[in-house]
Amino acid sequence: MLIDVAKAHAYGNDFLFVPIEQTVEEQRPALARRMCDRHAGIGADGLVLYAPSDAGADMTLFNADGGEAEVSGNAVRCLAALVVRERPGLANLVVVTAAGAIPLRVLERTGQQMTLEALMGTPTGLCQRSLEAAGELVEVVQLSVGNPQCIVLGGPNRPVNEAELHRLGPALATHPEFPAGSNVELVEVESASRIRILIWERGVGPTEASGTGACASAVAAAAYGGASRDVDVVSPGGTQHVSWTDDGIRLTGWAEVVMTGHWHA
Repeated sequence: MLIDVAKAHAYGNDFLFVPIEQTVEEQRPALARRMCDRHAGIGADGLVLYAPSDAGADMTLFNADGGEAEVSGNAVRCLAALVVRERPGLANLVVVTAAGAIPLRVLERTGQQMTLEALMGTPTGLCQRSLEAAGELVEVVQLSVGNPQCIVLGGPNRPVNEAELHRLGPALATHPEFPAGSNVELVEVESASRIRILIWERGVGPTEASGTGACASAVAAAAYGGASRDVDVVSPGGTQHVSWTDDGIRLTGWAEVVMTGHWHA
């Protein structure tokens, strides 16, 4: 049996897209694990099962480990780029996720890349707390941007580097205080208008970028790290822009469809 598949990425955070009608519900976690495998599959950070709608599309997201996730800012933009690729006259659209409906608008098209702004909603549960992790007490910022986020703000005694990410990331992502797991970001506030992040994605591990991670990091940096509410967020894959307003969080960046084909299911 063949199923249709597309691959897209935003700043190296990559996803596979399959029409949900071509899948069997109880087989979806295993399908995600097989397709996302970097060696035996196509390879991706997640699998998005989608259905077109009049307004845009509906989506269900599975992480690479087969676990279902509420939302991904980059996956939403990638799906929007896929939809607009098939309906080029569409400038405004809505992608419905398990975390709610996300309105998007197309800002620019440059070659295969499409720049979009997504209204990601309002952060909830924002607070600072201390958690025992990796053998020490770690000060974190906890919040939800449609999915759970755990932010570690860097400082003189808290470097933001790969070694620290691999030490704290898995410990915090699976911490007992987060029954459904959490995404983890290490954040360095470089200036009021620029922050740098490293990401440990729940169910994936290190990723080149994260849309919701960028949003959560920007909110945490503004609330507790001295950053403004309008910042560039730099990750290993590139720079996205986040603006936290009274209307919610606006995430701006590009997405690109890189492949369409078929998967032997």
